[in-house]
Amino acid sequence: MREITLSQAVNEALAEEMRRDETVFIIGEDVAEAGTPFKVLSGLVEEFGTSRVVDTPIAEPGFMGLAVGAAMTGTRPVVDLMFGDFIYLIMDQLCNQAAKTHYMSGGKMSAPLVLRTNLGATRRSAAQHSQSLHALVAHIPGLKVAMPSSAYEAKGLMKTAIRDDNPVVIFEDKLMYNDKAPVPEEEYLIPFGEANILREGADITLIGTSSMVQVCEAAAEILAKEGISAEVIDPRTIVPLDEDTLINSAKKTSRVIVVDEGHQSYGVTGEIAGRINEKAFYHLDAPVLRMGAMDVPVPFTPALEDLTVPTPEAVVEKARKLMSGEMIHAA
Repeated sequence: MREITLSQAVNEALAEEMRRDETVFIIGEDVAEAGTPFKVLSGLVEEFGTSRVVDTPIAEPGFMGLAVGAAMTGTRPVVDLMFGDFIYLIMDQLCNQAAKTHYMSGGKMSAPLVLRTNLGATRRSAAQHSQSLHALVAHIPGLKVAMPSSAYEAKGLMKTAIRDDNPVVIFEDKLMYNDKAPVPEEEYLIPFGEANILREGADITLIGTSSMVQVCEAAAEILAKEGISAEVIDPRTIVPLDEDTLINSAKKTSRVIVVDEGHQSYGVTGEIAGRINEKAFYHLDAPVLRMGAMDVPVPFTPALEDLTVPTPEAVVEKARKLMSGEMIHAA
């Protein structure tokens, strides 16, 4: 099977869906000639023209509002938000309008749009361009939230998102755009709410989101050399969340670490850990551990920035403590 980058996978997904459905269009800053700062959309304007790959002024609330209205009246916009940090600017349009349209119209209307944006620290982009804010929108009923961990997931989840009749937010990790993975040439979709077990294990479960899936896989490799069998799971979507796969794994291994790049307090790690504690409590031999980003603005200086997010070595250290029973005594 061929290998392509995550950037190419997203580009392919968008092109295929735009060819399939003429109501699909892209709107955002620098999406046409520039192809976005990360060049993910390069070449699309040449094929589809400026009426379907629409450059906007630097006015996020404005073009997000346009997209919500367009979605409500029969099209399927894909909104490109240059950096995930700018999501604060469109929260009313996304969370008060798009997310609630179906409910407030008694099911007569919907807003089938996709908001694609990014997340991630350790890119030397400082506090206003390095945040991972997926927990904010996961908190809002009516929105679906996808977090691809590779080129394969990025393409399959994007195609599913565009065809969904609900508003969907997709967060791509900025550091992964050039990462390659096997991606089929034939069409495929990845259903929402179906987690992927990347590695079977018996001793401990490592649940990671987005780039933290790779962190968990690297940690599992280290632990295997120490005789510890780690199961690695990628939820793929945090809304809807595949509880069954996560809980069944927790029951099997009896120890769980949840790893996410969002700030740890009130975040995805706490939500997943809470559900496992509620539904697998009597199968656990130790508390479910959470590992997220430090609760500080992301520093610009590399030495400090590298300390803010989980690493394979940090996950391994937590896993060792869980296996030894140290965390039980600490609790």
